[in-house]
Amino acid sequence: MKDNRIIKTIQETALHQGDTLCFDDLNKSMSYLELENKSNALAQYLEENFPNKQPIIVYGGQEAFMLVAFLACTKSGHAYVPIDDHTPKERVSMIYSEADSTCVLALSDWPLAHGVVHNRSEILLKSESGKQPSFKHCVSGDDIYYIIFTSGTTGKPKGVQITYNNLISFIDWMLLDFGLKPKQRFLCQAPFSFDLSVMDVYPALLLQGTLVSMPKQMTENFPLLFQSIPNMLLNVWVSTPSLVEMCLLSPDFNEEVLPDLKTFLFCGEELPKKVAEKLVERFSKATIFNTYGPTETTVAITEVKLTSEILANYDRVPLGKVKSDTNIFILDDSNNILNHGEIGEIIIAGPSVSPGYFENPEKTEEAFFMFNNQPAYRTGDSGLLEDGYLFYKGRMDFQIKLNGFRMELGDIDNHLTELPGVRLACTVPKMNKLGKVNQLVAYIVLEEKVLDAVGKTKELKADLKELVMDYMIPQRFVYVEELPLTPNGKVDRKFLINEVNG
Repeated sequence: MKDNRIIKTIQETALHQGDTLCFDDLNKSMSYLELENKSNALAQYLEENFPNKQPIIVYGGQEAFMLVAFLACTKSGHAYVPIDDHTPKERVSMIYSEADSTCVLALSDWPLAHGVVHNRSEILLKSESGKQPSFKHCVSGDDIYYIIFTSGTTGKPKGVQITYNNLISFIDWMLLDFGLKPKQRFLCQAPFSFDLSVMDVYPALLLQGTLVSMPKQMTENFPLLFQSIPNMLLNVWVSTPSLVEMCLLSPDFNEEVLPDLKTFLFCGEELPKKVAEKLVERFSKATIFNTYGPTETTVAITEVKLTSEILANYDRVPLGKVKSDTNIFILDDSNNILNHGEIGEIIIAGPSVSPGYFENPEKTEEAFFMFNNQPAYRTGDSGLLEDGYLFYKGRMDFQIKLNGFRMELGDIDNHLTELPGVRLACTVPKMNKLGKVNQLVAYIVLEEKVLDAVGKTKELKADLKELVMDYMIPQRFVYVEELPLTPNGKVDRKFLINEVNG
């Protein structure tokens, strides 16, 4: 077999602890022995019928057979392209046309009329053949392990290629720095098409852990969500901050009700300070990590363990310190390295940096380059280094100019959420017909229902004036029950921008 530590570790678990559950959705489950046997049989079929190295699309939801399909692709020498079954049909079509896949493994109903598609019943049948692949073509080294399509600025998705070596760099760090233990139960909520899922899938599988499914219908139904969480018996929580912020609405989301929940891992968007403080208070015995990293650098590259002391020392939650095999540089517009405390673009260099976008040399050249003899990626994020920690200062494409003053929308949000009674905030620009910003609009989620919107707005503006310059105070406040989220569970600022300027 070609050298693939992930596959070998799962084989060892299947051989010696085969009854251990690798996946549990509270109704159905799958053991490591089943995962090994079924993925081997499916891999043998793929190896025999698709000997090329083209990617394979895997389409479905939060279920065990997605893992079977991923491993089968890896064992047969193919990169897999995960697509969540809640993805709009138009986007599925765009990804399909970009991915140049050799076939589609569809565990949910495939929405397109074209493609070499194996449906669920075919996949289940082929996974029961009992046959074995040769393991001669197993993904390893600089082979592409998976391709995750992210939204491009033009609306055309970009396929981020992650190699086996990229993934190993990430996994080694996860297993070393986060105190994870064998046979823990990991929350599996992030869609497999969102690279945050890699943070639970591969650490769990390499530690004989169990992935516990939280499907989309559960996160969209608060009573069901609050009722289900205690039954999951979770040890490790992996999610975006937006999900845990929803869970904190329940007073029962605490360490008394959930005594086994020992580790929290956050990534995917900025963790609001107020949410972090509430979490540290509710789970004083748990270890809570904030992490940061774009998809292009394999999930995450910084981490910080959050404590009351850390949160008291900084206005915004630190993104953390960079992992040992990676470097972070803050560059100005001329690619000069800035000093600590100076704000510029975050550049990430090291072995977890992707080789680039799938069959997209133009976009690859824009974002990826060699820096200090390491592969590097331009994040498009603004930040600074202070006290050894990386701090986020927002997306560079969410920096705007109003009346000649440059500002960062996330900075305004951060100060708004510091105000009493404000649970969440998202500030967006309103443009005139020439595309120039002429107004700031703040969408606000309050702790309690607003009775006097005019009076509340006056109060918030007065309070905000104590924290920011006058030109950073939004002219208009819109009170909503929830902020819109992307399919990946992040606050959807672009949706609100379109709504304001529609």
